[in-house]
Amino acid sequence: MTHTGACFCGQVRYTIAAEPVGVRMCWCRDCQRLASGSATVNALFPPQAITYEGEITTFEKVADSGNVVERGFCPNCGSQIFSRPKVADTPTRIRVGTLDDPSAFPPTAIIWTDSAPSWAVLDPALPHHPKAP
Repeated sequence: MTHTGACFCGQVRYTIAAEPVGVRMCWCRDCQRLASGSATVNALFPPQAITYEGEITTFEKVADSGNVVERGFCPNCGSQIFSRPKVADTPTRIRVGTLDDPSAFPPTAIIWTDSAPSWAVLDPALPHHPKAP
């Protein structure tokens, strides 16, 4: 099956020719800042299964995990499209909200729960991980 998505303004589009290897809600402090206070929801795909169209700007930062993480976003509207640790054989995390069908991939786990604010709603039906699994 093929999955597609885009940034807010439509300048960046992508196609994914794979099913996700996982879908996680992340409460690390970086994701909270990127999501303006909430968690991010990320579907993990093999990087070779994703093709992009349009200009993407990237930003690298050392994450709480200690890994350097590259984040890709639209330089026009600022929508974050993906993040990927700069570690070999690591899946690319596509932001589920940018998918054309965001309901296709509900979270299957919650990570970095130790960093979640006290008011965060954490689905008790999902596995919780205090940090990265």
